[in-house]
Amino acid sequence: MTQKVTSQEVKTRLDKMNLVDQFLFNEVMEYQDAFEATVSILLGEEIRLLGKAETENEFRLSPELRQARMDSVAVDERYRVYMVEMQKRNTKNLEKRSRIYQGHVDVSLMVPGTVDFNSLRDLRQIMVTPFDVFGRGLYRYTFRGVCAECPDLEIGDGVWRVFINTKGKNRGEFTEEFLDFMEYITESSDALAQATTSERMKIIHKRVKEVKQSEKTGVKIMQMWEEMTLEREEARAEGRAEGRAEGRAEGRAEGRAEGKMEGKAEGRADSILELLGELGDIPEDITVKVREQKEDSILSSWLKLAAKAAAFSEFRKAMDEPEGERTGKGATP
Repeated sequence: MTQKVTSQEVKTRLDKMNLVDQFLFNEVMEYQDAFEATVSILLGEEIRLLGKAETENEFRLSPELRQARMDSVAVDERYRVYMVEMQKRNTKNLEKRSRIYQGHVDVSLMVPGTVDFNSLRDLRQIMVTPFDVFGRGLYRYTFRGVCAECPDLEIGDGVWRVFINTKGKNRGEFTEEFLDFMEYITESSDALAQATTSERMKIIHKRVKEVKQSEKTGVKIMQMWEEMTLEREEARAEGRAEGRAEGRAEGRAEGRAEGKMEGKAEGRADSILELLGELGDIPEDITVKVREQKEDSILSSWLKLAAKAAAFSEFRKAMDEPEGERTGKGATP
């Protein structure tokens, strides 16, 4: 049975969020001034938008092809398109993902019947991560399509693919504002906002606080978590159960029941690990323990813990605690 997320649990989780968390980032980027400030800091140039950004855009070229969901997309006064994505977890495929995004955006920008491809708008695709995708220690990697035979020759197609690494080491090449923002992305606190001299960061922090205090945001995140938990706990688990039942049973009721139980446990484990994945790369010991657990009541308890946990250490401590003790003193905050 799906356990309902309380308003206090939502508030606690929202208060602990930083800009690196995709949900908070998308909500903040809906404010035009916050989007302008963010991109201006990341690229080191002043930008002005024509209007507010669109968040969580979905692009699909046809019903048979995979969709692409992009965090925030906006157009500036020079009609350049900016696409910004916050990626907390290293999925090991971000280089190829950026290629998919570019293709979808380009196709969406072309009006049917267009014959002059020079009308295609310039694109600035920015991916922000709290880890180094390329391992060179840089804060910013900018790719523009350079000729291998003539390194000083750019293709000039108007596309920039920019990867931001908040853990870079080349501090001497960036402004104090940029460096302050790199720290703020993973620790979006009042203290850092007050310490910086950057007016842009103060604008961003103002919007972060508004989002966290908004009743509308609380309702939205509660609905999102409840829907996500329902889908993962029931639809995916039952789908796997049906597959195992069909494959093993061959008319034997006992075999069908056994397959369904195994599939249900695996489905719950997937749900737990997917929720924990929002915190970053999951420690191996937690992954192994979740996968090896087959008791439905324990997995159900861990699923609720995963939805509320703000750190892996918090989840690890709670999952090792006897169920009776955890129940007796209330839910882990």
